[in-house]
Amino acid sequence: MRRAGPEVLLAALLLGAGCREEKPAEPLTSLAPPPLAPLAADPVDAGMGEDAEALFRLAPAEVYGEEVPAKALKLELAGEAVQLGAERFSPRRPEEAERLAEGVRGKVVLVVPDADTFLAQTSELLEMLRDSAAEVWLKHPDTAVAYRLVLRDEEGFRAWLAEVAPGKLRIIQRSDGFELTTSVGKLPGRDPNGPSVPVRGGKQDIATLRKGLERLKGRFKTAEDICLVPSFGTEVAQAVRALSAVYTAPGEPLFETLCLVYPTPHRPRDGG
Repeated sequence: MRRAGPEVLLAALLLGAGCREEKPAEPLTSLAPPPLAPLAADPVDAGMGEDAEALFRLAPAEVYGEEVPAKALKLELAGEAVQLGAERFSPRRPEEAERLAEGVRGKVVLVVPDADTFLAQTSELLEMLRDSAAEVWLKHPDTAVAYRLVLRDEEGFRAWLAEVAPGKLRIIQRSDGFELTTSVGKLPGRDPNGPSVPVRGGKQDIATLRKGLERLKGRFKTAEDICLVPSFGTEVAQAVRALSAVYTAPGEPLFETLCLVYPTPHRPRDGG
């Protein structure tokens, strides 16, 4: 029998390769990371019921932060006014805001909230501090820790969201709890239609918020900053309490940069 020549063998190999069935490419959705599991609070959502709710009220989460800066200028909030030493200023009045800006220019400033000042009342003050102070810190209302902040108005927040970076993590602080949102969606809570971390016992659930932030840090390992976005009707003191959840121990934040989003000050329209 005649052996097939090399040309015949090559043709047979090519024909066999052509008949081989090609596997379809996997859909792009298969390359996406798996969704995060819903966040459950401890211990109520683990099935322990009302007794656990009472236990939560008796054992609030640990409060963590940074040491209060010793040489900072102290600004005490009082509604739409602010106290600096013996002087009282109203940042909504341009001449007083200018005097206050000169007093804090280039300085480290510690803002001390009272119980009743709302974020919406501080927009002019926070804008002035953003533009004039070297550093801005918020003191925790219940203990001697503080948080160094980057201040962003609504336009600055939108610009931050538009940056190309992983995560873009933010804590949306609502009256019914906290929404943990990322560039790829929301971290679901027990109720997918509700906040990621609902209030419990009428109080903020800082322990579960901290657990949720740890989970997000595990997913977005290179994310270095996070923004707190309180509803503008939130008391400043309540917003500061939420910042404690970013820390897992004294002086050990999950994210290096903390951002606070404040309402853009109202400006009268140009009559021309």
